[in-house]
Amino acid sequence: MGENQSPLKWKGKTSRELKGHAAEQVWPLLADFCNLHKWLPVLDACYLVDGVPGQPGVTRYCVAPLPYPDDGTIKWAKEKLLMIDPINHCLSYEIIENNFGFKSYVATMQLVPINGEDGKTGCIIEWSFVSDPVEGWKYEDLQAVYETYLELIAKNMENALLSSTSR
Repeated sequence: MGENQSPLKWKGKTSRELKGHAAEQVWPLLADFCNLHKWLPVLDACYLVDGVPGQPGVTRYCVAPLPYPDDGTIKWAKEKLLMIDPINHCLSYEIIENNFGFKSYVATMQLVPINGEDGKTGCIIEWSFVSDPVEGWKYEDLQAVYETYLELIAKNMENALLSSTSR
């Protein structure tokens, strides 16, 4: 078993750097909980189901084809925002219903500021999760999905920020 895995819970974390973009610039994009599909284009949809946007308790519905296991089923999840902290640029959410196979799942996304020696700023997006093992999956496969998805999220946020500053 991997270092971040036990027979009872899977724990994982991945991170990506956004060069030249301060956490304060990236936060409004990340905090827009019900519009994840803007940054993660593998989602077919992501929209508000219940609650007040930007407030704990808000629930989103996400639809995504998942590469593993590829059984042709449209995969979906309802996710509930547990905590949002604009000061520390952090949010946590849980999957409350799904057909991915998750029984228990909580994730946290946080922006960590970087101040480089060259005076340029940036931030790191960290995405961590704790879940029960998912039937039909290997821990390594779930971790790989997170790494791929965060790479897409970071790239798309960087592109959006670059295009908004070049206007």
